[in-house]
Amino acid sequence: MPARDHPAVVRVREALGAGGATGEIVWLDDAASTAVLAAEALGVDVGAIANSLVFLLDGEPLLVLTSGAHRVDTEWLGEQLGGTITRASAAQVKEATGQAIGGVAPVGHPAPLRTLVDVALAAHPQVWAAAGVAHTVYPTTFDELVRVTGGTPGAVVSSID
Repeated sequence: MPARDHPAVVRVREALGAGGATGEIVWLDDAASTAVLAAEALGVDVGAIANSLVFLLDGEPLLVLTSGAHRVDTEWLGEQLGGTITRASAAQVKEATGQAIGGVAPVGHPAPLRTLVDVALAAHPQVWAAAGVAHTVYPTTFDELVRVTGGTPGAVVSSID
């Protein structure tokens, strides 16, 4: 398990505090690098997991905070944003966020990222997001996610089931 003073977690904690977030970072016994694993570890619905996914929109990093209950429709979302979306490589994710895939948090990045927040997360009174490494998560709300990330709420799939 990573050290509790892991630099990525420290940056996330500081960013959450600066943004006025109220949830405390929780350390899990096992890595929860997928929404399903995180939901199982926390005993919550997979839809209440806010996945932090990094894509490239016409070559520029785009952070999409999506409900763990569905996959981002990159073709549809690219059309909505007026560009082409491709999946970022592990190296591109690390460069954009300072965090490794599986632990990418909505905040704590080297520079602000254009961020979209899936409106499907609003259906849950509490959502959980990664906090810098795969062993960490923190509780938040849809409104707080939008506020602390400066993100834009919207659909990330053509129709939400």
